[in-house]
Amino acid sequence: MQDSTLGYDHVLAISERVGFRLDEVLGRDQALDFKRPFLPERLARVGELDYLSASEKLALNHIRAHGYLSMFGLVEEFILPFVLDHVRPRLEQVDARTRALLQFAGEEAKHIELFKRFCTSFERDFGSRCESVGPAREIAQAVLSHTPFAVALAILHIEWMTQGHYLESVKSDQLLDARFKSLLKNHFLEECQHAKLDTLIASELAQQLTPEAIEGGVDEYFAIVAALDGLLVQQVALDLASFERACSRTLSPEQRARFSESQLAACRFTFLGSGMSHRSFVATLGSFSQRGAELLEVAARRFS
Repeated sequence: MQDSTLGYDHVLAISERVGFRLDEVLGRDQALDFKRPFLPERLARVGELDYLSASEKLALNHIRAHGYLSMFGLVEEFILPFVLDHVRPRLEQVDARTRALLQFAGEEAKHIELFKRFCTSFERDFGSRCESVGPAREIAQAVLSHTPFAVALAILHIEWMTQGHYLESVKSDQLLDARFKSLLKNHFLEECQHAKLDTLIASELAQQLTPEAIEGGVDEYFAIVAALDGLLVQQVALDLASFERACSRTLSPEQRARFSESQLAACRFTFLGSGMSHRSFVATLGSFSQRGAELLEVAARRFS
């Protein structure tokens, strides 16, 4: 096993340098630029819906961005208690590990607040109601009912997924709204450190498990992924209703079917395929279970 003390020291030092203040990223009275897209096309995939006008595609991009951050806010709701549960048994040891994990938890709480601020700004200026899956607390409880090792894998999937989104799609896209892009950048910088911490957590948990229990945890990770996929199906249906409401347009049955198929594929790539195929996540899961890595490769292709 790697020297975890050194790992926690290193991550703590970086986290203290890259941390951001909420008001620096999105003040309560600051506005987003709705004349620009928020999500890169690689994630939004609105361009392939050729029956939509340019203004309708832009509105759908904004709706997708709202769903994107709402989904992140939802997953933060189970990441926060998971981290606190992991640090609690060793709170009396005030060392780099304890400080790093408490900072991890504090940053996740900050992210929840950041995404709530975005939703407030969005709802104020978009001009139409957008709905998201929930309730977050019930979904968090369902995820946390799985073994800690499985939850750690799911969280690690999400954190490496975040890295891929920013580095491969967001960073170089000059068309995006600058404030939304800055939000994603700052979230990315802190999640870089969270991925390192969660790798340490997953390794600590794995060392306490039998090979059979590790394989069981891998299977539970895929069960969590399946549950998230079910949420994505629901979110696409909500996005369709939000789009028709925002654009005062009722799509034909054929157009609705194309919308649902295209946007579900986009959401599955965004939240499932991009995390499952991230080389760092593949390497970590493979270090625990070769069978799990093989299953991951097959699943990632389904959501590409």
